[in-house]
Amino acid sequence: MTALRGLWPEAQDICTSLGLMLLLVLFMGLARVVTRQQLHGFMMAHTFVLEFLATFQLCCCTHELQLLSEQEPAHRTWPLSLIYFFSLVHGLTLVGTSSNPCGVMMQMLLGGMSPETGAIRLLAQLIGAMCSRYCISALWSLGLTKYHLNERTFVCRNPIQVDLPKAVITEAICSFIFHSALLHFQEIRTKLRIHLLAALITFLVYAGGSLTGAVFNPALALSLHFKCFDEAFLRFFIVYWLAPSLGILLMILMFSFFLPWLYNNHTINKKE
Repeated sequence: MTALRGLWPEAQDICTSLGLMLLLVLFMGLARVVTRQQLHGFMMAHTFVLEFLATFQLCCCTHELQLLSEQEPAHRTWPLSLIYFFSLVHGLTLVGTSSNPCGVMMQMLLGGMSPETGAIRLLAQLIGAMCSRYCISALWSLGLTKYHLNERTFVCRNPIQVDLPKAVITEAICSFIFHSALLHFQEIRTKLRIHLLAALITFLVYAGGSLTGAVFNPALALSLHFKCFDEAFLRFFIVYWLAPSLGILLMILMFSFFLPWLYNNHTINKKE
């Protein structure tokens, strides 16, 4: 009984954090419904607000998830389970948005999005990422759990545990794999696709999380590590902005140019 009483405050803090994230998802969902009703005739404003809300939701929840994952739970699979669950939640609720500048860049390079729409989405993502920091700071200042410390948002918690080349390779590979899956899972049923992408995100975080945090999202990296960008901008710019973009470029070159060229050469050789 004494042991249970000792565990109860810990469980209460975890439940409070989870409740905050679910409430945030609910409020963002209501905001999206209102946006679709009120701004359906204003395409650019509609696109901007939806992308802003999606990025805001993703960043705020990831801040809280990162906080929970650092509390050394009894089971090591607990943080991964939370990542999988909230990846599912985001996949179900953020349909039609990317919340990732790399996703926007991929669509623009493949001709699926105009430069104007891409610029609007990128601007919304950056503003959403920055606003999420202030929202999280305000929430943590309330002291709802013992982990919520307002000072945490003003400290650089460097997640890069390897040298620069390895960090760049890690983020580039994560971006390459994730966006390759995103591109080629389009034909799969929505419910199955969301589970597959959530499992893939969980695996990438498991594989690369101890090296760079496996963020592969420039807007999310800016929200999570803004103070680090301020203190070591070039290093973080290369790892969290350039490396994921490089992964996208390599993915497009491979699937749009190299593999078709290889297939055509093989076909020609067979005919000869």
